[in-house]
Parts: sequence; C-alpha cells; structure tokens
Amino acid sequence: MEIDQLLQRRAAVHAALGDPGRLAIVDALTLGEASPSELQRLLDMPSNLLAHHVRVLERAGVINRHRSEGDRRRSYLRLAPASLETLPPTAARNATIHNPIRVVFVCTENSARSQLATAIWETASEVSATSAGTHPAPAVHPGAVAAAARHRLRLTPATPRHVDDVLHPDDVVITVCDAAHEELGPGPDRLHWSVPDPARRGDDAAFDRAVDELTERIGRLAPAIRSTDPTPT
Repeated sequence: MEIDQLLQRRAAVHAALGDPGRLAIVDALTLGEASPSELQRLLDMPSNLLAHHVRVLERAGVINRHRSEGDRRRSYLRLAPASLETLPPTAARNATIHNPIRVVFVCTENSARSQLATAIWETASEVSATSAGTHPAPAVHPGAVAAAARHRLRLTPATPRHVDDVLHPDDVVITVCDAAHEELGPGPDRLHWSVPDPARRGDDAAFDRAVDELTERIGRLAPAIRSTDPTPT
C-alpha cells in the first residue's frame, strides 16, 4: 500500500511538472521564495496563466504559500520541503549569481536570523559572508547566541549594523525576513527566504527551528555560489 501511495505521489508530481510554465516556476523558486507578482515579472507570464499553474503545483504538493510576516496582505510561494527529492530541478536563477565577492544576509534587526545565517554559511562555503539589518537592534538576541552555542556555530556577538553601512555593489543579498525583503525590494542579485522570526516566540525550540531551516537552505544554495576570487575577503 505504501509503495502504491509513493508511486501515486511521484506520478502527481511528474504530471504537475509536465508543462514548461510550471517547470519555470519551480526553477525560479529553487533557491528562494517569491510573491506571485514577483514571479510574474521574473517569468514575464500573464497573471491568469501564472495563477493556473500555481494552483496545479499547490494541488500536487510541490509548492505552498504563506502570509508575509511583514505585510500581511502579501503572500509568498515556496517549494514544499522534500517535494522534489525524486526530481531535482535545475536552478535557473543560478545564472544571476556569478562571481560574488560576498554574501550578505539581511533581516530587520540583524539580531537573530541574519546573524545565525552568517555563522552557518561560514561552515558551508569559502565565499565570505556578513549580515545587516534594515532597522538594527541594540544587540544580538541572546536566544540566537544560545542557539549558536547549542549547534556549535561560531557566532561572536557584535553590534547589529544598518544595511546601508554594509552593502557593496557586488554583494549577493539574501533577505531572511519578509519585512526586510519588502523594504529592500527584489533585485538581480537578491534572494529571499521567508524564515519565521524566532524572537516572536523566544523559546529555544523556535531558535533551533530557525537554525535547522537556515542550514537546509544554505546547504542547497552554497554549491551554486562560487567566487573567482581565490582569497575571499
């Protein structure tokens, strides 16, 4: 019975992907989330056709959507975790991430998610990374410091910095919070990850979930970002 269900699940996914437009949507979401309007601009696809393809992919369990933690009127589409294990997609957006000097993780306060993402990135890639915030907090959240210690990450608390004081023209920017993404807007060398704010709950489990999600996403992205600079700064 379990084998039959698995085959049916695989067949549903293959059927959902049996259209060039839907494959393009999956490729576009491989490395990060996007709102329907952002996808429409990225893919130059009519809104009614995009909505149809999104519904098909949602019914097949390939993608899901959630409300923004920043602007509740906005929703984001993302690949459902492990939905494509039997059919890894080609990351079409890799072509926009070329020869980066540095990766910059951005959240609102630069006190938790972006700090943890930088610490995780440093374990996965030789490309340099740092973090910033659109509205920096006075200090790094103690929950983030404790989570880093539990997961054996090197996170040295430093005063959170404003994104305007950090970004360089050649940086690859990864927003890890909806509000920061909506404030900065999309760009050719920007990705967005909708990682729930662990500080809203404040308990260890929330911070551990953030670490786990960031670790999974970084593990997927890091091989796609390579620098030609043999000595990253």
